[in-house]
Amino acid sequence: MPEKRVNALGTAVHEYTLTVEDKQLSISNPDKPLWPEAGVTKLAYIQYLMTVAPVLLPYTRNRLLTVIRYPHGIHDKSFYQKNLPAYAPEWIPTHTWESTRYPLLNDLPTLVWLANQAALEWHVSFHEAGNEIPTELVFDLDPSTPEFGPVQQAALRLKELLDELQLPSYVKTSGASGLQVYVPIERRYSFAQTRLVGEFVARYLTARYPRELTIERLIKNRGTKLYIDYLQHWRGKTLPAPYSTRAKPEATVSTPLTWEEVPQIHPTQFTVHHLPARLQERGDLFRPLLSADDRASLDPILSFLKAKSR
Repeated sequence: MPEKRVNALGTAVHEYTLTVEDKQLSISNPDKPLWPEAGVTKLAYIQYLMTVAPVLLPYTRNRLLTVIRYPHGIHDKSFYQKNLPAYAPEWIPTHTWESTRYPLLNDLPTLVWLANQAALEWHVSFHEAGNEIPTELVFDLDPSTPEFGPVQQAALRLKELLDELQLPSYVKTSGASGLQVYVPIERRYSFAQTRLVGEFVARYLTARYPRELTIERLIKNRGTKLYIDYLQHWRGKTLPAPYSTRAKPEATVSTPLTWEEVPQIHPTQFTVHHLPARLQERGDLFRPLLSADDRASLDPILSFLKAKSR
C-alpha cells in the first residue's frame, strides 16, 4: 500500500510498502523516473520485474550476479556492483568467489530489494556458483556501426555454421545494439575447452567473411566490421540475463527470439512496456536452455581440433 510520509525538512516523501512472499519491502521514491523518455518510474520498473520474475529468475538462480545501478536514472551516474552491500538484508543469499561476496538472485524478494536500489541491469555468469562448468557456449555479436543489418546477417551466418556442426542454437537481443547466440552443451567441459570451440567457430567465420566480421579485440582497430566476441565466455565473466532491462532510452529488454524473427526485428521493439504481452503470446523461448535434454556434445569438434594441432 502507498504511504505518504514527511521527512525532517518537511518535504513529502512517498513510499510503497510491498509484501513480497514473506518479506515486507519499502519502495523509496516510487515515482522517480528511471527511464524518462520511456516514462518508466521506479514503481513501474518493479511492476515489470514482478511480472517477468517467473521467467527471469531461472536464468539468474545460483549465478554470480553483477548489477549496474543508476541511483538517479539512466542519464546520471552509474556503477557496477558485485559485492553485496553490508546494509543488505541477511536473508539475501550470497556466494563468495575470488574474494567477492556476490548476491544470488534466487527469489522475488531479492529481485525487488535490488531493484529498489536502482539496479537496472542484471548480468550473470556463464557458470553456477560453486562450480566452474559452463552451461552453454555463447557468442556475443557486437556491431561497430549503428546499423542493425550487419548484426542480423552475422547471426544468420553463425546459425548456418552451427547447424552444419550439428550444434543447436538460441538467440536473444542484448537489449542494446547486438545479438547473443547460446548453444546448450553437456555440462562436463571446461572453459578452456569451450574457448577452443568458440575460437574455431569465430575464426572460421571471419576467414570466410573477412570484410564484414572480425575478432579484433580493440574497438579502434575494427573499422566497420562486426566483432564476434568469443572471449567474453569465461569464468566469472557475464552477459545480461534474458529479460534483463538495459539502460537505454527506450527501456529495452534482452529478449529471446525465434530464428525466424531475426531478419525482421530491431532491438528497440522489445521494451518494458511490450515484454509482458509478448511472454503471454510466445512464452519463454529460451526455456530449452534450462533442460538437461538435447545438450550438445563438443567432442567431435575438440577431437578434430586436437588432430589438427598435431
